[in-house]
Amino acid sequence: MALLQTATLPPAQPTYVLRGHNAQIHSVCFVRHNTRLLTGDAEGWLVLWNLASRRPVAVWRGHSAAILALSSWADDRLITHGRDSKLHVWQLKASDESTFSVVLPVEDAIAPRHEPWLLHTISVNTLNFCSFSACEVSPSEAAQLCPDTIDKALLVAVPGDTEGDVDVYSLPSKAKLSTIRAPSTTKLGMAMCVKILNQDGQLVLIAGYESGHCCLWRSDPEKIQWTLLSTIKSHSQPILSLDVARGLQRYYTSAADATIACYTLTDLTASQPTKTAQTKHSGQQSLHVRSDDKIFATAGWDGCVRVYSAKTMRELAVLKWHKQGCYALAFADLSSGETETPAAGNTNSDQAQASTSLQTVGQRRETKAQTTHWIAAGSKDGKVSLWDIY
Repeated sequence: MALLQTATLPPAQPTYVLRGHNAQIHSVCFVRHNTRLLTGDAEGWLVLWNLASRRPVAVWRGHSAAILALSSWADDRLITHGRDSKLHVWQLKASDESTFSVVLPVEDAIAPRHEPWLLHTISVNTLNFCSFSACEVSPSEAAQLCPDTIDKALLVAVPGDTEGDVDVYSLPSKAKLSTIRAPSTTKLGMAMCVKILNQDGQLVLIAGYESGHCCLWRSDPEKIQWTLLSTIKSHSQPILSLDVARGLQRYYTSAADATIACYTLTDLTASQPTKTAQTKHSGQQSLHVRSDDKIFATAGWDGCVRVYSAKTMRELAVLKWHKQGCYALAFADLSSGETETPAAGNTNSDQAQASTSLQTVGQRRETKAQTTHWIAAGSKDGKVSLWDIY
């Protein structure tokens, strides 16, 4: 009987569903120590959600075309990448949230909204739907890259103007530091996804291509001269996404085919993937590794979020709620271990004690939002599901 009950357990359900977009969700991103979730749709609309209250705190149309990718830079800057060939850096401080509209696109998709302060804009190539990747470098490394920089710099990798190439820019200078040329010996097609990271003082860039190949380059920050170390074909269809598990010294790719491939970062000259998994489910994209490197997940064209073990690549869970395909996925990042618990007031009256009690509830919600390994999945249906598993 116990086995029968286990076998008939109901499927997992999302903890909450955020409804606010008219168009399909193309990107989701946790920001500000997981107190906020930024979502972007196919019409260029951006919504910043308070995860404790599950309500919007800022709504604006940041691009005239679909959002390709979202990220954060420190606690007060948001990076958005659109198919309008623009990469924007916005300043949106927590203290300024009360000045923004909270009217969602599903309620009014015509009226203009107050926008955050636009700090930087870079014109980039977006013909191939490839989203940007960014990594920080230290002040000393930034000074070597851009002599006028005295603070940390952000390196941004995006597809170049020539098919297969990748450009690397520096922010805040907006200078193009280098163009990484695709190897001419292999027909790769367009770059479909890129990942740049600072690994022990050396820059590593990984790119997945239309041909199913994955290329890896390495560079010393002092020179920004990239050396191609490996070209590996693990997929029969275009690679859709990739991510890195730093603690495991691995990276993973998913594609339009049903294969997920794992590669090593310790032997950068390897000619074959470390391991491949034939999942029998084609069209898995937005692959992301959780901050503790224990699991990774993908968003599927069939509407399912699939969760895998980062070590064994075994499928652990299938999260099915959306009726239409999922394009975007993100994990909450708990690696910093920081929280921002609001302070409660100190009063003596009965009314003040009741207020303090309410604030304590609010604090608990805030702490819950920041310490949960959330998975956020965005779908073609315009909804974002929040899941709390593992």
